[in-house]
Amino acid sequence: METIYLCIVIFLLCLAVFDLFVGVSNDAVNFLQSAVGARVASFRTILIIASVGVMLGAVMSSGMMDVARHGIMMPAHYSFHEVMTIMLAVMVTDIIVLDAFNTLGMPTSTTVSLVFELLGGTAMLALLKVMGDPTLEYADLINSDKALQVIIAIFVSVAISFVIGMVVMWLSRIVFTFHYSKHSRYSIAIFGGIAFTALSYFIFMKGMGKSPYLPENLRDYIEEHTNWLLLCTFLVSTVAMQAFHLLRVNIFKFTVLMGTFGLAMAFAGNDLVNFIGVPLAGLDSYQDFTAHAQGETIDTFMMSSLMESATTPPLYLILAGLVMIFAMATSKKAQHVIQTSVDLSRQDEGDEMFGSSRAARAIVRCSQNLIEGGKRLFPAGLRRWVGTRFNTNEVELQDDKAAFDVVRAAINLVIASMLITFGTNHQLPLSTTYVTFMVAMGTSLADRAWSRESAVFRVTGVLSVIGGWFITAGVAFIACALVCLAMWFGGVIVQCGFMALVVFLLYRSNRQYKAKSAKAKQEDDTFRLMMRTRDPELVWEMLRSHVRDTQSTVCKYIMEQYNGIVEAFATQNVRALRQSQKSMRRELDLLKKYRRQEMLGLRRSPMDLAIERNTWFHVGINSDQQYVYTLRRMLAPIKEHVDNNFNPLPKAYETEYEPIRRRVNELMRATYEQISTGQYANYRATLAEADGCKDDLSLVRKEHLNRMQKSHGTKMIQVDLVYLNLLQETQQLLSVMRHQLRAAKKFMEEGQGQLQSLGD
Repeated sequence: METIYLCIVIFLLCLAVFDLFVGVSNDAVNFLQSAVGARVASFRTILIIASVGVMLGAVMSSGMMDVARHGIMMPAHYSFHEVMTIMLAVMVTDIIVLDAFNTLGMPTSTTVSLVFELLGGTAMLALLKVMGDPTLEYADLINSDKALQVIIAIFVSVAISFVIGMVVMWLSRIVFTFHYSKHSRYSIAIFGGIAFTALSYFIFMKGMGKSPYLPENLRDYIEEHTNWLLLCTFLVSTVAMQAFHLLRVNIFKFTVLMGTFGLAMAFAGNDLVNFIGVPLAGLDSYQDFTAHAQGETIDTFMMSSLMESATTPPLYLILAGLVMIFAMATSKKAQHVIQTSVDLSRQDEGDEMFGSSRAARAIVRCSQNLIEGGKRLFPAGLRRWVGTRFNTNEVELQDDKAAFDVVRAAINLVIASMLITFGTNHQLPLSTTYVTFMVAMGTSLADRAWSRESAVFRVTGVLSVIGGWFITAGVAFIACALVCLAMWFGGVIVQCGFMALVVFLLYRSNRQYKAKSAKAKQEDDTFRLMMRTRDPELVWEMLRSHVRDTQSTVCKYIMEQYNGIVEAFATQNVRALRQSQKSMRRELDLLKKYRRQEMLGLRRSPMDLAIERNTWFHVGINSDQQYVYTLRRMLAPIKEHVDNNFNPLPKAYETEYEPIRRRVNELMRATYEQISTGQYANYRATLAEADGCKDDLSLVRKEHLNRMQKSHGTKMIQVDLVYLNLLQETQQLLSVMRHQLRAAKKFMEEGQGQLQSLGD
């Protein structure tokens, strides 16, 4: 039996490594988002600075999280077998839940996930123990106060972080404006002094100052003279910042890099060390059982030793720090989550990662009404003056790829550090993910980064992320409770099954994510380049390329789906029809995304060209969507017919339709080739052939109607109606094809000629 639990402990330690990778993928956004978004340095330099902070934070940490030992459960009332079941259930659930959220690119809280998994697993076993032994009290088995503190802190930190970030950013922008280099002569020293003092307090006094590796007398001195040290730090740093500014050192950039270091250190010391807490608690439990069991069984040996606080051996902390650094440098998922937060807070417009929701539209509409009403309370002169301080045309970015300026990046890090320090001082279990993300959202709102054109998408994104956080808590609690229940009754067999499941899910998730990332990168390269280009004529050329790629890809996709639907109707393949239905839903979402991207490109193009080509641009976009709608109308009755096992398509009908199908394929192929190559020499011949095919379809349709009228009985009426719909929608498909081809030619050729004439 000991061998089985030794294997479980080894598996827990292996999962700890995976958990560190998943945790870094999720939480690296906490301390990298501001520096990456403002591009204060190369990504390599930012990673090096963050890596030093991560390693220092891991080594200086006081050890693993005690909540894994006795923060949620009361281990004195649990046996070795029960504790190991909870630990294994927690780690299995944690890997699955966090990896799923990271794959979706949604920031979530690793701390809350772990706490609620512990709560779910412990609550389930506590319920089973109370049901089996009436003498036990539920309150003696589980520490519900800790969970309540976490829940309250979640709500408080989300609201407070957003509001404080918004207010401080608004005041800072009033002082510095977007042209900060012009308005930083004297105010930069005070700002730099405050920022350096806050970050020093966060890094040195509350970070390193609490480390057990420092002499006790030094820790006591820092604790007793904190206020005096803060005052001296502020005075000296203010003078130093003014001197650095005169030497043309960018104080904001220095603040951002220092804040990145500080948050990375706090992240390693307070958050990711949690991931080795559960596996090491399992290791301690196993070592305690093998050393002190003295004949007791796994069900009778109680884990009172876990009531004591444990310190993590320095070797484990160093190894954990190295794993975190490696994961941070190599994880593509970490970059995906960082991109989510950067996109939601960028200064300019671009491709919105989130769509529009009813709740977001209501919030934006209500906010706009309140703002319009509130404006009347202030003099017009004051409103105009404030407007001049928020002139985004003067924004100073590090380069064209920066999402926002260094002023906002510095505010993000300073405010997040101060709030986390405040929470630590008052023993509030704040989540660094919640604080950093909501501060970033508040500062971006105050910076007027959420325009009327993008506000509804940004609000939808924020609501989605916040919803994802709270869903994490519920999913983690329920999933871990069910996993723990299954492991308790299923024993070793179920536990081994879950271990195998975790390995399989991790393998499959990584493969799917790599394939998805490769496809997304290929699709978005042209758009990203278009958004980074400042020359309107170059934007126009890239827009034409993007539109051509979109329309030709859609044409090819429709041809494949059309053939698949007709083939599935003839062969009664309901599975293929269901796959087509799902595929077209995804295609419509993709077309909406392309429409937003190309609209942004059109707005950045030369004004006269944009106005002249606007009609054909929208005709082409509408044709792309009408393609899908036509196929959906064709598919719906066919799928229902085949799914219900009604009479199959008669062979005579299939033979009658085959020549039409071949002609439609030839026309679609010709359209695809003309759009993809930009060569429209056969344009009129293709349109004429399409008209001829539509006329022939009308004849076939009329003949089929006569056939239906002459038929006796209702045996074939259902398949006759479905076939009639197929003929009608095929005609409509050809009409949409004509619209798309005509719009593509007008948009591409005439637009190109106009651009050349402008150059001449």
